[in-house]
Amino acid sequence: MNNIILFAIPFFSILVVLEIYVCYKMQSKKYTSWDTFGSLSMGVGNVIIGIISKGLIFSVYSIIYQYRIFDLELSYSIFFALFLLDDFCYYWFHRISHESRLFWASHSIHHSSQKYNLSTALRQTWTGDLSGSFLFWGAMPLLGFKPEWVMLMKSISLIYQFWIHTELIIKLPKWFEFFFNTPSHHRVHHAVQEKYLDRNHAGILIIWDRMFGTFIAEDEQPIYGLVKNIKTNNPIRIAFHEWTLILKDLNMNITLIEKLKYIFYPPGWSHDGSRKTSNQLREEINMKNSEKIQEPFN
Repeated sequence: MNNIILFAIPFFSILVVLEIYVCYKMQSKKYTSWDTFGSLSMGVGNVIIGIISKGLIFSVYSIIYQYRIFDLELSYSIFFALFLLDDFCYYWFHRISHESRLFWASHSIHHSSQKYNLSTALRQTWTGDLSGSFLFWGAMPLLGFKPEWVMLMKSISLIYQFWIHTELIIKLPKWFEFFFNTPSHHRVHHAVQEKYLDRNHAGILIIWDRMFGTFIAEDEQPIYGLVKNIKTNNPIRIAFHEWTLILKDLNMNITLIEKLKYIFYPPGWSHDGSRKTSNQLREEINMKNSEKIQEPFN
């Protein structure tokens, strides 16, 4: 089936060039040549791999669809349900991609740039489909949504998310910021400050974050990248850096249970406490802040 992402690529390219020009006129350092090269290389690789993987995913969805619970015909109400369910599935896929190292190994690629611009949106994984991330949408064909509808809506969601990777748009009207994912909300998601870590996982609708307690508003300038930056623009190293770290951890002299935890537990988990997960980092900051508040009363 046709992938509308391919048709969107010329528009992505034009907008990236336009943002580069605007930043140049503003004398802004939001772009660097090598960082942009790294992002675009990852995007090209993702598209090439996707030509094959998307066909395989469509086949899996088609098999699931054979066991569908309902026979659905496209209508306005069904399309709205399709949109909501896709966005709901995306939220949980995205959230788990930050909470389980197995999926973080692929998703961390998207966060590896220390810049935040439209080219960052194109910094996509080469291994996401191989890790089984597409199964987060498996319930949709089972409920009766046709595989081509599911694939189309996933593409629409990704196209929407392209424009929110910018610092040139500060804030949008309050009603829009309340319901939809925006550049402000997504800047938070890409930030490495402890309070911002693993927040604002939305695809299109920010309401899921508000509902499930992962929303936080942007109230200070985000610092972008990873908690421990990889400091490379080599696309091969970008694509596989976390996978190599997992293999290194699995090679340690530890129990089988601990090895499995290094795969499935949150990024930052360690058997000896030498590293910190985002929740542990946040708890440390909260504890320090509480101690500062109590000091005047001691």
